Amino acid sequence: MQIERIEVTPFGGQSPGTSGLRKKTRVMMEPHYLAAFVQSIWSAIDGVSGKTLILGGDGRYFNAEAIQLILRMAAASGAARVVVGQGGILSTPAASHLIRKRGADGGIILSASHNPGGIDEDFGIKFNGANGGPATAAVTDRMVVASQAIDHYLMLDTPDYSIDLVGQGKIGEMSVEIVDPVADYAEMLEELFDFDKIRGLFAGGFRMAFDAMHAVTGPYATEVIERRLGAAPGTVMNGTPQVDFGGRHPDPNPIWAHALMDVMYQENGPDFGAVSDGDGDRNMIVGPSQYVSPSDSLAILAANAHLAKGYRAGLAGVARSMPTSRAVDRVAAAMDMPCYETPTGWKFFGTLLDDGRVTLCGEESAGTGSDHVREKDGLWAVMLWLNILAETGKGVGDIMSSHWATFGRNYYTRHDYEAVEVDRANAVMDGLRAQLGMLAGQTFAGRTIDAADEFSYVDPVDGSTASAQGLRLSFEGGGRIVFRLSGTGTQGATLRVYIEDFINDKNALDGDVQVMLEPMIALADRLARITELTGRDGPDIRS
Repeated sequence: MQIERIEVTPFGGQSPGTSGLRKKTRVMMEPHYLAAFVQSIWSAIDGVSGKTLILGGDGRYFNAEAIQLILRMAAASGAARVVVGQGGILSTPAASHLIRKRGADGGIILSASHNPGGIDEDFGIKFNGANGGPATAAVTDRMVVASQAIDHYLMLDTPDYSIDLVGQGKIGEMSVEIVDPVADYAEMLEELFDFDKIRGLFAGGFRMAFDAMHAVTGPYATEVIERRLGAAPGTVMNGTPQVDFGGRHPDPNPIWAHALMDVMYQENGPDFGAVSDGDGDRNMIVGPSQYVSPSDSLAILAANAHLAKGYRAGLAGVARSMPTSRAVDRVAAAMDMPCYETPTGWKFFGTLLDDGRVTLCGEESAGTGSDHVREKDGLWAVMLWLNILAETGKGVGDIMSSHWATFGRNYYTRHDYEAVEVDRANAVMDGLRAQLGMLAGQTFAGRTIDAADEFSYVDPVDGSTASAQGLRLSFEGGGRIVFRLSGTGTQGATLRVYIEDFINDKNALDGDVQVMLEPMIALADRLARITELTGRDGPDIRS
């Protein structure tokens, strides 16, 4: 076996977003493209010589080929050991757990998360550090610099390594270990939650539907929910992972998860429904004919986490991304615990978790997690809900009604305008940004703006900063509108508009979200001139 030095020139646009580098699959498959970025990762982390890495992905198209390439490159650059999920499979939270459990120096996760998969769809790659969390901004900045200066990469000339059977072997001088991708993760869940109590729930006739969307969570949910908890066979729908997710968009929202919504909204449907995304780090919760928004779910979990075995001592604090509704803030205030507001991107929770300042954190984009790993964790959130249902004996609807009666309700929605021409999306943001200094104190449609700014963040632990994180308009009475361009798409720009209003009238807690927020939705369009500047007559997704 020979180490090859392969000359390469830099590729433009190899800049990781909030969750790594995402591109169209055909772009990632171009000669040298992925290898150049992997070499840039090596440069950003001071090489991999003597290090242990975790490697796996969500099984989407090109996952297996990418793993072989990364193994050859790691061996050529002197890595001591690479631990790989069997068949190349590792959910994002399972990879984070494995990094932490094995004391690895980091890991590479191959996923474009909730984006579609297939040769004509999306592929992604990201590096997670030794704490199990996404690379910090400082590390991703170094990746960008390295990608712009790269002139070669190293590759070991060796045949493909079989990753289909659990066991150990070598590629050159590098040890390779193939592990069951589910076992360690499932054991961790048993430590956090009262499986006996939840088994009793299912034994008593409780019915559940979990849609794995033909994505990575299928094997995890089948093992945990059906085998270990005793739910009826077939509880896990679409549980076999496919390279194109069965042609579906593996995003846990009511639009793309319509198969689950149909089941949960039928007469005499299951008692509880859930869905996870492409790489297993997001979740959506549904009760009988009742959708639970991610923001409400975060607040309810914060208020009730102490009912679960692993959280009986209470929470050190909570954190949410800035665009997430402020429902969890009200829980934190009532329970006298800290609540942090961070930019979007799970890496911003990492320092707070590592420092012990928070136990639970979440994002409105269907991500929830705790200090058990350093990633959001879809199946973990489902398990926490199940534990709460088992302990209280209440249904989803009763839990939500009780929560709103106690804390009031933050009506909340997110409107996504997808694949907007970049110039048009920037025109929306730039036009509103130019008005920010003049909006505070003005009244529109009977609502007075009490603050208008562009969110920036100073990490309270390490002092790092993040600027230009979204435009915020706060209104008297608890209303808020946030505008942000998302970095998770692979074409055009996604304009996201987050709208919320606080209601504490006990007679107005069960309204339709879009109806209750209609005045604020109209105001958002008026102030930012969305229809005029984008040419769109409405959002692609309302969630």
